[in-house]
Amino acid sequence: MTFIDCLSFGDLEARSFEPGAPKPERLLRGDPRQRTWLLDESADGTMFSGVWESTPGAWRVVYDEWEFCTILSGVSVVTPDGSAALQLRAGDSFVIRPGFTGVWDVVDTTRKSFVVRLP
Repeated sequence: MTFIDCLSFGDLEARSFEPGAPKPERLLRGDPRQRTWLLDESADGTMFSGVWESTPGAWRVVYDEWEFCTILSGVSVVTPDGSAALQLRAGDSFVIRPGFTGVWDVVDTTRKSFVVRLP
C-alpha cells in the first residue's frame, strides 16, 4: 500500500479538465469560466484534490464540505456573509468550513490547488 503519492501539477494544459461555471442563479457579475483538473480521489469518493481556475466574475457560494486551498496565481476576494472581505493572492492558504456562505469574486484569473473532504 502506498501512503504517499507525489503528484506534480506538471503541465496542466496537457491534462484533461472539467469545464464549469457558477450556477446562473448564483451569478452576481461577469461571465466566469472555470476549469478543474482532478488529480487524486479517495476510493470512496469522499476526498479529492486538484487544481481549479476561474476567469473574472463574482458569484454566491455555499459550502457543505471542508476545503483547504492555496492560491497559485491571480487575485480573488472572498467575502463571508456578515464579515469583512478577504483578498487572496498567490501563496495564500486557507480553509473553508462546512456552512460557509458568501461571495467569491475573481478579480484577476485565479488558479488554486485544493483538497476537499465531503461530510
